[in-house]
Amino acid sequence: MRILFTGGGSGGHIFPIVAVAEQLKKIDPQLEMYFLGASDFSETLTKEGIIVKYILTAKLRRYLSIHNFIDIFKLPIGLIQSLIYLYIWMPDVIFNKGGFGSVPVVMAAWIYRIPVLTHESDTIPGLANRLGGKLSKRIAISFNKAGQYFPQRKTALVGNPIRSEITQICLSDNPESKQKAKTDLGLTSQKPVIFVMGGSQGALKISQLIIRILPQLLEKYEVIHQCGNNNLEAIKQKTNHISSSDYHLFPLLNGGQYAAALFSSDLIVSRSGSSIFEIAVCGKPSILVPLPNSASDHQKGNAFAYAQAGAAVVIEQNNLTPNIFLNEVNKIFSNPELKQKMSINAKAFAKPESARKIAEGLIEMGK
Repeated sequence: MRILFTGGGSGGHIFPIVAVAEQLKKIDPQLEMYFLGASDFSETLTKEGIIVKYILTAKLRRYLSIHNFIDIFKLPIGLIQSLIYLYIWMPDVIFNKGGFGSVPVVMAAWIYRIPVLTHESDTIPGLANRLGGKLSKRIAISFNKAGQYFPQRKTALVGNPIRSEITQICLSDNPESKQKAKTDLGLTSQKPVIFVMGGSQGALKISQLIIRILPQLLEKYEVIHQCGNNNLEAIKQKTNHISSSDYHLFPLLNGGQYAAALFSSDLIVSRSGSSIFEIAVCGKPSILVPLPNSASDHQKGNAFAYAQAGAAVVIEQNNLTPNIFLNEVNKIFSNPELKQKMSINAKAFAKPESARKIAEGLIEMGK
């Protein structure tokens, strides 16, 4: 059987593909897997045995830009490329993760009558998945709220696929696992650990706040700070006076380090994309700061949907001041009952079997 993945271009699109690919290989090691979409994260995909090809992709920007005019001509070229690759590979089924890289591929699949399973990570689907959903045989959603945008008869709530290296460590009962995770990251103190997760883009506004209040944080907490490659040098310059061994700055964390940071932390500070489900499966209390200019304001929708489950506190970016942030952090750590309740609610929200269910659905559709 041949399975093709499409999507891009951010980690929020690619890492769920990796999670599904891991489960597919467990079900049938002889599967042939391909990726066609936006150019990024090729090394991550090829490690899973996925053959990767890129097409010219068009991105619709929600602001005036000359690139919107240029991209009008990219879409038909991307469609022609997709038709050629799909004709050569002729996959049995396609897993569509959305994003601007997926549109020509899903259109080509519809022309060839190849069945498509579309997955939506957010409460409010982007334009690519709204189109992809119309051309798909099945649709998998992560939040109940997203169901209103798709036909009920072919839509199912399954959660967001999580990579096995995260689920394995976060669902582990081995008491030595947490100590090993801390050792791998260089965590040495007995203080509670705060993981500030910047994602591949770095979440600069969150990083700027952390730098301003870093001395106060380090009085009580150990901090893991993932700031993104683009922000590393600027943040290094602003924190070079910090000599504390309790501050651990990383541009990006590799898969094992990221899983270790999730597992060993006591509180996570993050945007509110698909990382919500990684936080949830590890059962960690969190403070979410939605990206204010996300498409259709979906990060705000995600954050408040998760907060309604009692697992997180939401601070909108225009309210992200040192006093408000520190008050929320100290409130969580000073109230063990609240912290434990947030952890329990996070685990109840998680759907660790999502990747397996999607993999099984793809196999069934491809037969």
